[in-house]
Amino acid sequence: MSWGTELWDQFDNLEKHTQWGIDVLEKYIKFVKERTEIELSYAKQLRNLSKKYQPKKNSKEEEEYRYTSTRAFLATLNEMNDYAGQHEVISENMTSLITGELTRYVQELKQERKSHFHDGRKAQQHLETCWKQLEASKRRFERDCKEADRAQQYFEKMDADINVTKADVEKARQQAQLRHQMAEESKAEYSSTLQKFNSEQHDHYYTHIPNIFQKIQEMEERRIVRIGESMKTFAEVDRQVIPIIGKCLDEITKAAESIDHKNDSQLVIEAFKSGFEPPGDVEFEDFTQPMKRTVSESSLSNSRGDGKSEPKFGGKSKGKLWPFIKKNKGAGPEDFSNLPPEQRRKKLQQKVDELNKDIQKEMDQRDALTKMKDVYIKNPQMGDAASVDHRLAELGQNIEKLRLEVQKFEGWLAEVEGRLPMRTEQARRQSGLYEAQNTSAVNSCAQDRESSPDGSYTEEQSQETEMKVPATDFDDEFDDEEPLPTIGTCKALYTFEGQNEGTISVAEGEMLYVIEEDKGDGWTRIRRNEDEEGYVPTSYVEVYLDKNAKDVYKSLQKISE
Repeated sequence: MSWGTELWDQFDNLEKHTQWGIDVLEKYIKFVKERTEIELSYAKQLRNLSKKYQPKKNSKEEEEYRYTSTRAFLATLNEMNDYAGQHEVISENMTSLITGELTRYVQELKQERKSHFHDGRKAQQHLETCWKQLEASKRRFERDCKEADRAQQYFEKMDADINVTKADVEKARQQAQLRHQMAEESKAEYSSTLQKFNSEQHDHYYTHIPNIFQKIQEMEERRIVRIGESMKTFAEVDRQVIPIIGKCLDEITKAAESIDHKNDSQLVIEAFKSGFEPPGDVEFEDFTQPMKRTVSESSLSNSRGDGKSEPKFGGKSKGKLWPFIKKNKGAGPEDFSNLPPEQRRKKLQQKVDELNKDIQKEMDQRDALTKMKDVYIKNPQMGDAASVDHRLAELGQNIEKLRLEVQKFEGWLAEVEGRLPMRTEQARRQSGLYEAQNTSAVNSCAQDRESSPDGSYTEEQSQETEMKVPATDFDDEFDDEEPLPTIGTCKALYTFEGQNEGTISVAEGEMLYVIEEDKGDGWTRIRRNEDEEGYVPTSYVEVYLDKNAKDVYKSLQKISE
């Protein structure tokens, strides 16, 4: 089966067919290219999807990922990211192994095809030239033969005419001989040209064209084999990532199987357990006998039907479970005393762990700088040892500050865990006032208690939950406190309406005294006069601190701690 023998006369059709083959190859290249673009787009969308649902750093979402179900979801997101990576691998491999290779091959194929058909046209043109030469020789032989016949007839006519002179007859005879000689020469030339043409034609159809067509056939078969190999590569590229994709899916399944509903339920208990005892039974109140009811004897200030209410805790901290906590916008007390005991313990422990990590980090830096200093001392050409002294001093101060912070938080933690033998009067009142075993007041109040969004507990501000708590020592305790010293002044940049407890209203442009710096919670404590002081947002004022007063204030803070 050879195109050279079977298709010797189909030059034009073969030219069209091979061009069609190249078009098919280019169409397949375009198909693979679009597939790679789809894979890249799909991978990008998967990565964006995974990123979209990843927990944001330092947000509430991070806390949610302690549950096994949410951890499994996080693992799913991570595996989907790896899954997307495999589709990127598919795109890259198809681009390099198929698109790139076939594009180069198509260019080579076009050059080879052009060369073969150029040779074929050249052979055809040569055969056509030989044919034209044969035709010209044939026409010349035919013309000479006719001329010889006419000359012969003219000679015979002259020879038969008695009136023609002998000289004219001789002239006619010579002309006839000349024409016959020319005819013989034309015949010989025509015969030679014919033999040459037949030889050329034989070579053309049995040698040149078969060789050219054989090369074209081989070229076309290579193209067919190449596109088949590319299709196999197309499938193989997908098959290579199947094990990794399967592993990603296995990890997702494993993460799903790791979900422990019992563990998650326990975590809910740890997250929201308040540490309070459940309220006891409500005591029977016998109204048939006169009796003096006090705070320690009754859980309610009024009967359920009584419409009167009395101020709680001397009129301060109305409707709050923890009456001495100054609540600022967006920030709770430093000792987390606005939280229930169990939650407070967890927050304090977390704070202690964070501070210890910070201390360790600072100590590592100090150790590294100390080693560097030793190297500089031994090898002065490497650096100045005195250049690190300032930084070492800073690190020492930072470590000391952090250790003081740790001691402070560990003290609060020990108090919560009951390790300290003595507790402050204020803390006893805050916690003991609401312990079910010490008073029956909580028994009924706890039923109406609600939890505010920031984790502190409040009570329904209704007549049913008002408690008769005399304003005994609580007010005195605050009234006897020494006022904080002034550490600077500030100017109100904007008007602020201090509607929440612990805040103070200021007008734009007003000058006030600063008595406590922003501790990182976004609030600054200021004073207008001896009776008016409170917190304002730090961003609402421009603070002018007195350096000497600030140093004294910090010294007092360290002494108090």
